[in-house]
Parts: sequence; C-alpha cells; structure tokens
Amino acid sequence: MTLSKLHVPLPFNEIMQRHEREIMRYLLRVSGNREDAADLFQETWLRAYRAYPRLELDSEVRAWLYAIAANLCRNRARDRSRRARVIVSVEEKDPAGERTGSARREFRENDGYAAVRLSELVASLPAKQREALHLRCLAGLDYVEIAGAMDCSEQAARANVSQAIRKIKSLW
Repeated sequence: MTLSKLHVPLPFNEIMQRHEREIMRYLLRVSGNREDAADLFQETWLRAYRAYPRLELDSEVRAWLYAIAANLCRNRARDRSRRARVIVSVEEKDPAGERTGSARREFRENDGYAAVRLSELVASLPAKQREALHLRCLAGLDYVEIAGAMDCSEQAARANVSQAIRKIKSLW
C-alpha cells in the first residue's frame, strides 16, 4: 500500500473542534431549549467518543454526528410525549372537575407571531418530515448526508423534506 492510499483517521478532538458549533446549533434549534440542547450536546459527544473506534475509515463523519444527535433528539421527544400525555390529562380539569382546556390551545390563541406559528407548524409535522426539514434547512446537510443521518435512502430524504415544505405552505 502506498502512502497516498493510507487512510489515517483524524483524532477525535479535531473532529469535535470541526463540528461542535454546528451540532450545538442543530440541537438548539431542534430542542428549542438551551438547557436541553446542552444535555443533548454532551450526550452526543459522549456517544460519538465511545463509538469512534468502531467507525469505518471512509464514513462521512458529519452525517454520523448528525445521526447521533438526531437519534438522541428523537428519543428525548418520544420520552417527553409519553410523560406529557399523563401531565396534560391531569392538568385539563380544574379542582371542580370541569375542563379548562389545554395550555397549548391558550398559547396559540394569544401568540400573534409568525415565528411562533412556523414553529408550531414544524412541530406538527410527522417526526421523519420534521427531522429531515431540520437537517436540510437548519443544519444545511445535503440529501446524501440526510439519508445517512436518518438511515434511509436519498430519495426518502428528498421526499420527507419536500412533503414537510408542502405541508407547511398549505397550512400557512
């Protein structure tokens, strides 16, 4: 093997330096909360560090990092939705037992801001469409990288982004 064909992996700290800002921005956008994003950021890098020795040399590191971050976001959202169902069912009745409506419905009636409306529309998308849209529009990944991060075909990545945009436009 010639020296030019020899692949030497980058040291992990160099990978982290190259990608930490964009991963943090992605997590901030997806989570919408600085504290959650910080927790997800730490967990992303911890999992990446543990898995790094097993990463194949020709792997797309950027897409791999986004896949880890996206999976953690998905898991956190799923866990929270399970807990939220219980909390909402408890909070929807006042002490007299009458329905008061959900806090989310009251918030929508009083927001008046386009950014909030857009955020709600994005949040209402199916999980795969929302994730693909975040990866494309917020993280700036191309469709091959999105496919790698979401473990799907490039065509499915394109379809998810396209469907998400179409739904948002139709509901706007």
